[in-house]
Amino acid sequence: MLSLKVSGMTCSGCINAVTRAIQAQDPQAKVAVDLVTQIVELETSLSAQTASALISDAGFPVSH
Repeated sequence: MLSLKVSGMTCSGCINAVTRAIQAQDPQAKVAVDLVTQIVELETSLSAQTASALISDAGFPVSH
């Protein structure tokens, strides 16, 4: 399980955008987003680097 700190998420549209970005590369991925803590938890075969890049490309900065 990956846990990433992601900034800028405020609504269900943000959750959908992050989920779509990950599942476009790993359709089996499970994505859980907590808007309050700004944490995205992933069960995915993607590397942390790849997942971070996909989320960043969707417009949400990932902190390390």
